[in-house]
Amino acid sequence: MIAGFGDNASMYAPLHSTPLAERCELLPLNLPGFGDPPLDGETTLAALGEFVGDEAARLGAQTIVAHSVASIIATLAAETNRSPLRSIISLEGNLTAEDAYFSGRAAEHDCAESFRAWFLPRIRHRGESDPILGRYACEVEKADPQALWELGCDARHFSDAHHPGERLNSAGEAFYLFNRENCAHSSIEWLEASEMRRVELPGASHWPTLDQPHETACAILKSMGVN
Repeated sequence: MIAGFGDNASMYAPLHSTPLAERCELLPLNLPGFGDPPLDGETTLAALGEFVGDEAARLGAQTIVAHSVASIIATLAAETNRSPLRSIISLEGNLTAEDAYFSGRAAEHDCAESFRAWFLPRIRHRGESDPILGRYACEVEKADPQALWELGCDARHFSDAHHPGERLNSAGEAFYLFNRENCAHSSIEWLEASEMRRVELPGASHWPTLDQPHETACAILKSMGVN
């Protein structure tokens, strides 16, 4: 299980108290720069995909749960030759360029410090009235600033050059969990025109593991064919 932009594996903690933990071995994985030390080189989607693919091979994991922009990382991991990953469960992962609404703004800044100075105050302010965003702001503050900026810039460039949803759909057996109120219109249109399996979580936040852990767990089990 890997987290989205600026976040870390702590977002999956509530799933350990659900039926999912009784049926599956849960393996929350911090990404380099986001809960673990950053990579030696540039933090790109491809580099993180290589890291996740290696970890999946080491752990023997065949299913990956990926949140937001991490769905692209999961896609790239599944595309590596040595990866055992066969199934990607995407929690409101990027389907179209419009989904890079946090990460994509990094490309508008010329350095990590500039982006962090712009980004953190905005999510802190929104977090004053939203505990889930408040938690997210705290986790982003712990992230490596250079890794955060580099990942955001690369997510923007990837979405300009590729169609994230189509790549996700072709990388393995894909399953999408979402609340349409959180998603870009272009992504909902693409999803409804696609054959990707999906489950809606009405009323869920963009972090459904935090405010709807039981429903999220049941949807993940359903995607795996486990009752």
